[in-house]
Parts: sequence; C-alpha cells; structure tokens
Amino acid sequence: MLHPSYTDLMKVVNSEVEVGEHPVVNSRYSIVLATSKRARQIIGGEDALVDSRGKKPLSIAVEELNSGMVKIVGDEDTETKY
Repeated sequence: MLHPSYTDLMKVVNSEVEVGEHPVVNSRYSIVLATSKRARQIIGGEDALVDSRGKKPLSIAVEELNSGMVKIVGDEDTETKY
C-alpha cells in the first residue's frame, strides 16, 4: 500500500492552485506517472532530494512529491528542447 495515499498526494500537489483554477492533478494516473518519472530519474543518477538511505527509488519519489520538493508541471508549461 502506498503511504501517503493517492488522495493525500493529490491534495499536496494541488495545494498551490488558486480558487477557480484547474487543479494540476485530476487523477491517480497523473500521480503514478509523476512518481514513476521521478523514480526513473533517480535510477538514472540524479540526486535524491530527501534522505534515501535504504529506500527504493519509487519510495524516494513519493516522499519528494509529498514534501513539495518536486512539482508536477502541465504540458503547456514545459519547454521543448531539441
């Protein structure tokens, strides 16, 4: 089981959204994609932003997202690099 729950993670990610704006995350699927992408980055050699001793990459990614150290950015906000 994932701790914190998907609902808790969605609340953290959407906490900075102003009233009337669209939430950053609308589904569990978005949380899963974000955490798996971050876990792949950690596996690829990027430094963890939280204490990672004895933890698996996915657990580290969830903790980073829950602590607000990693933000989910929508497609329209991302920059394409060639």
